[in-house]
Formats: sequence, structure tokens, C-alpha cells
Amino acid sequence: MTGKSQLGDFLQARRSQLRPADVGVPTYGERRRVPGLRREELALLAGVSASYYTRLEQGQSLSASPEVLDAIAGALRLDESERRYLHDLARADRRRTRGRRPVPERVTEAAAQLLDALADVPAMVLGPRSDVLAWNRLGHALFAGHLDRGAPDLSGQRPNMASLVFLDCHTRDLYADWPSKARAVVGNLRLVAAQHPQDTALHALLGELSAKSSEFSSMWADHRVKACTVATYEMRHPLVGPLTVVQQTLSHGPGPSTVVATTEAGTPSRAALVLLAQAVTQDPVPADPARTGPRAGTA
Repeated sequence: MTGKSQLGDFLQARRSQLRPADVGVPTYGERRRVPGLRREELALLAGVSASYYTRLEQGQSLSASPEVLDAIAGALRLDESERRYLHDLARADRRRTRGRRPVPERVTEAAAQLLDALADVPAMVLGPRSDVLAWNRLGHALFAGHLDRGAPDLSGQRPNMASLVFLDCHTRDLYADWPSKARAVVGNLRLVAAQHPQDTALHALLGELSAKSSEFSSMWADHRVKACTVATYEMRHPLVGPLTVVQQTLSHGPGPSTVVATTEAGTPSRAALVLLAQAVTQDPVPADPARTGPRAGTA
């Protein structure tokens, strides 16, 4: 998964998803072999030559300026997240180097303090690859109560939320609209992959998910990009039943981020969350970190 091939694949995929009628390109009733825009049509909309755009899409040009990329982004009707993704892919293309082993991830002091302050709200700290670095009692109970609570502290056994969403039956059943959650996970991983093109652990994760989940492979090939900052999900928790939560991702810069789940006051969802908090409070003994079991995900 080089930046070069990903850039070309992304441009080609998004061009094929944009119909002429979407951008006012006349077809004069002609029969077209593909529903999307042709290269020359996209190049005309972006104000670049068809030959130059073709070279860019084929990965034969590494010199696209930010202005040209912005023009292409405008022609493709990309949103802000997709526009940043396009620029990230181009930068990765220009500075391709050998893969690097990732630096060990850890919970920052600021993130640890935030997790402590959110004792009454489900929360967890995730690394860029969606590895669970830490979670509070309620976060563990809501998102992965079937796993050992001490799993994030086990060497080589940290749960990975992307793996759980696609490969773990319990997590899949948590989301009433699982495809929506799955697409959000894939869209976020695409952003991370463009920002960290030399991350060998990330490439290993993507390879594992592609090999083990045909649904992930199909969604990844769609080249949709989505920043998972705020999203509403209907969950079906095995202990407290259905509840609707707003999942928000609080970023701490390029490192770990904190995911929190909130509910609307005075609703059955809030009552279900209070009931879950009472249930986990009645069991003050954390799971034994020495007890291993089936791995929930890989880093």
C-alpha cells in the first residue's frame, strides 16, 4: 500500500463515483461504458491538461502542487476531510521511504487525567491504529464488557477497535446499524493510512482485516474517507438493552485520542447508562490481567 498506488486508486475511484449530471457535464444522450466522469472531463473541470491528470492518476507524476490538488479536489467535489486526505497521499508519494517499526504507544498524562475525570461517562483512549490504550470502568462495560478489563495493559494483547468491529461477533451485535459503524471505521483508517504511510503495524492490521473480512475489503476498495469526530449510534447492549449514544473523539494532537459516549438527559438511553454504571459498580474487582484468552484484535 504505497502512497503512489493509493493516490492513483483514490483519484480513479472518486472520478468513477461522480456522474456527469452531478457536475453539469453534458452527455448528449451518448452511451457511456462507465457511469462516472472520463479523465479528460475531470481534467477540464480542474483546469489541468488531460495528459497531466492521466499521469497523476497513473502515479507517473510526483510534482502536483497544492494549488493543482485543490483544483482537482474541487472538481471531484471532495469535502474537507477528503481534501486533506488527497494532500496527505500526495505528500506520502513524494517522500516514500522504507517502512518503519512504530514507536510504542502510551497514554499521555493529560489523557490519563481526562480518563479519570470522566468516571461517570464511558471513555477509552485509542492510538492512531485504534488500539485500546486504556479505558475507564464504564467504557470497558459499554464497548467490550466481554473482554478482560485489564486487556489494554497486557503486552501484545491490546484490543483493537477496528478488529473488534469487523471480526468480533459481540461488538458487531452492539450496533443496530452495523454497516454505518463499519464504514466510519474504514473511513477513519484511510485517513490514518495516508498520514502514516510507513507504519508497518498499520499495514499489517489492514492486511489482516482485508484477509479475514470480505466486508472490510469491499469497503476499503470504495475509497470513502471519513473523520470519526462525532457520530450517533443505536446500541444493543446485552446487559441494559437498547440505548442511543453520541460517540465523540477528542483529539490530543497526532498521538492518542479519547473517545467518549454520552446520552441525552431524561431519556431511556440515559437510564440504561445509569443502570450499566450501577451494574459495574457492584463488581469492584477488575478482571485478572494474567488471564489471557482469545485475542480480540491485533495491533
